[in-house]
This record gives sequence, C-alpha cells and structure tokens, in this order.
Amino acid sequence: MPAISFQSVSKTYATARGEFKALSDISFDIQKGEFFGLLGPNGAGKTTLISILAGLVRASGGHALVNGHDVQSDYAQARRQLGVVPQELVFDPFFTVREALRIQSGYFGVKNNDAWIDELLECLGLADKATANMRQLSGGMKRRVLVAQALVHRPPVIVLDEPTAGVDVELRQTLWQFIARLNREGHTVLLTTHYLEEAEALCSRLAMLKAGRVVALERTSVLLKAASSNVLRFKTEGHHLPPELAAKARITGRIVQLPAHDAHEIEAYLTAIRQAGLQVDDVEIRKADLEDVFLDVMKETHVNTRKRATLEGSST
Repeated sequence: MPAISFQSVSKTYATARGEFKALSDISFDIQKGEFFGLLGPNGAGKTTLISILAGLVRASGGHALVNGHDVQSDYAQARRQLGVVPQELVFDPFFTVREALRIQSGYFGVKNNDAWIDELLECLGLADKATANMRQLSGGMKRRVLVAQALVHRPPVIVLDEPTAGVDVELRQTLWQFIARLNREGHTVLLTTHYLEEAEALCSRLAMLKAGRVVALERTSVLLKAASSNVLRFKTEGHHLPPELAAKARITGRIVQLPAHDAHEIEAYLTAIRQAGLQVDDVEIRKADLEDVFLDVMKETHVNTRKRATLEGSST
C-alpha cells in the first residue's frame, strides 16, 4: 500500500472569466519511506495538490489517499497520518511555544508526550524559546515552530510545502538534518521547494508539474543522467552573445551557462565567443544539475504545448 496515492485528481475553480483548471488528471503514488520531491514553477498546482491531500481543498474529481485512507470519505484517519508544514506563517499569538505544541497534540488526541516535545524543541533549535510567546519570535523561529507542530503527533507521512522559503542557512541545516533522520527511521516525506539543490540532495524521486499536469515523474538519478552531460559556465561583462548562443544560454547577471554534450560543442562555443569579441572570466565546465534538468523539462513542455495548439488551430 502506498503512503500517498493520487488517483486521477483534478481541481477546477470558477472565476469571473469562466472555469480555471488548476489540476488535470494527476496520478502517481509515493511509497512508504520515500523522500519525494514535487517541483514546478509558481502556479503549477503544487500547493493545490497538497491542500487536497490535507483535506483543505476538495478535489473536483479523482481521489487522494494517505496510507489507504481517502482524504474525503475517511478524513479523520487520513489527517492523523499526516504532518503538514504550510507555506504561510500561521500561529496563535496568545500562547508560548510549549503551549502551542501541547494544544496541537490535543487536536490529535495525543497526551503525555512532553518527552517528544522536548526532543522536537532541542532538535529544531527551540529549547531556549520554549517559554517565549509566539508573537515574540522572529520569522525563522516561527517557521521552526510550524515544523514542530506538524511533527508533534509523530505522523508517518510528513508534507513540507516550501519549508525553507526565506529562512537562514542555519535553519535549513537544522531542519534537513532532523527530517533526514526521521526519513531514515521510516517516515515518508513529500517536499515542495524552489531550492532545487535541496531537492537534488534529498529526494530519491521527483514529480514535476506545469499548468496542473505532471510533465516528469522519475528517479532523481535517472533525470540527471538524461540531462546534457556538461555545462559550460563563464562570466562576461558583455551581454551581446551571438544569437545562436543566446538562444541556448541561461544568463544570471554576469554568469552565462550553456549546455554542452561533448568537447567539440564546448570548443565551438568558445570559438563563437572569441569571434564575437567577448571578454570572459572564470571559465569552467561542470556536470548538469537538477536546475538544468528542470529548465529543460519546462522548456520542452512549453514547446510541445505550442505545437499542439498550432496543430489544433490549423485543423479547425
């Protein structure tokens, strides 16, 4: 039995301009003990899918299950299996950190778990804030409390929706060490993040969404192997790349990155750069990473969508 199962899940919203399809026929399973990544650009449908899983949004079609419990027809059992860390900083300003965790435990019928609460406080760097009022905490500390609240009832399935968005490096390290430990102990983890280096380092398998559809579903290692074998990276003050290079390049400030399949292609790039009279620095060749894969998948999906739209238009 999968830890999480999405079965033909769709979601349509009514808007002033008509219907908007946020999710279209999403189907995949996440096995028990997996560390699974859900990636996609803003508006791809990631948070909608997680909200359906958590019972916060009702699907227009299909089913979502947690450890075999349908999130609509068997909501209470499904919700007990889940610990969800939301994107938004939602907190009650009237309680201390420890009180907030005890109250959260009560929602799930968990009592006398002070030892586990103490462990959460220690592992998430909150021990010295246990008696502090929630409204006195910084944004990063409030984020840590949200993680602790999601884990306080020891859920077998942990859902992290952009858990490190806007937080410091220390919190990221603390959080990932603890979550990786829970995963080793058998907890299933579903992560959404825009930090693709985190997904590459942590997730054994990935699904990529675009415009409410799954456009890639594979093991991380397989996706990386399918990418261009190398990337040529350099810095330049000039931004007038030859058109044939500009069409392939990923440019961030002064940094230019070009996909390269072999040494011949790298030499062709460098020749074109020299002929264009560009001054370059810090030239290096690196292996393709998950960000390269992600951009390739999104670009390919965009091209295929445009082709389909052109064909459909010409046939009518």
